[in-house]
Amino acid sequence: MKQVNVTLMQLYWDIGKSIVEKQQIHKWGKSVVEKLAADLQIEFPGMNGLSNRNMWRMRMFYLEYSKLPPMVAEISWSNNIIIIEKCKGVNERKFYAGMAKRYGWTKAVLIHHIKGKSFEKFLLGQTNFDKTLPEKYRHQAKHAVRDEYNFEFLEISEAHNERELELAIMKNIRKFLMEMGGDFSFIGNQFRLALEEDFSIDILLFHRKLKSLVAIDLKPGKFKPEYAGKMSFYLSVLNDKVKTADENASIGIIVCREKNRTTVEYALKDLTQPIGVTTYKVSSKLPKDYKKYLPSPETIIKSLDDMFNEFSIDQ
Repeated sequence: MKQVNVTLMQLYWDIGKSIVEKQQIHKWGKSVVEKLAADLQIEFPGMNGLSNRNMWRMRMFYLEYSKLPPMVAEISWSNNIIIIEKCKGVNERKFYAGMAKRYGWTKAVLIHHIKGKSFEKFLLGQTNFDKTLPEKYRHQAKHAVRDEYNFEFLEISEAHNERELELAIMKNIRKFLMEMGGDFSFIGNQFRLALEEDFSIDILLFHRKLKSLVAIDLKPGKFKPEYAGKMSFYLSVLNDKVKTADENASIGIIVCREKNRTTVEYALKDLTQPIGVTTYKVSSKLPKDYKKYLPSPETIIKSLDDMFNEFSIDQ
């Protein structure tokens, strides 16, 4: 099926290229493209995708994706069109094409991530991974922790406590794991740590690519610096008493309703355990000030290149 899709994308690419070249040489107009569509439908009766509208999409496909890597040939035509029509700029398109290829996103899942601004959230993630993780795991770990998660699927009220949040997640664990990313497996909730006193981790996951335990601490309020110290404690215990010899160091994700970015930076600055701090939303409202926090274009390009280089190594 993948090979058939690659061949189909190559056909559409070639048709789009031919239209562009003919327009440049012979000054083809709209009517000629419409005639081409009609001729192809006669030549190949019963073949879908040869409509006039699709011909113009093939032209756009060739023009836009001439700047992108070959990964676009490995995702479906419908996903390619969604990315072209709904995303702005090469970097954003490269991100969604790569993610759709890696995780096999359906059309609905891709639209969900674009509407939820997953690209921006990937770039804004706040972690201390640069200082606490080996370089070979660093980029994969950063990819695993977004700046904000969309928990609309929980269908809980804006006013909720920690227990209500956890129970809602447990009832929707499959959707929760999909929102967290494609590489997480569920181990347990209220995971007890074997100490003299009673301590429990809200949710314990395992990341298959990182081969690491991932502790999730749920906080339905604003981030406080002491949360980072508590998570560092959890990770020390996990590494000492739960982690197996063939697993990598455990990672912590503190999921809060809101955070002050400067406070998070200082809270994580001198910690030796790998921790990320993210936020979540239970409604479709989006912050208006995302752009002022985005890194420079050079940093964005490097971050995406690192991520896709790691994807290539995985495969």
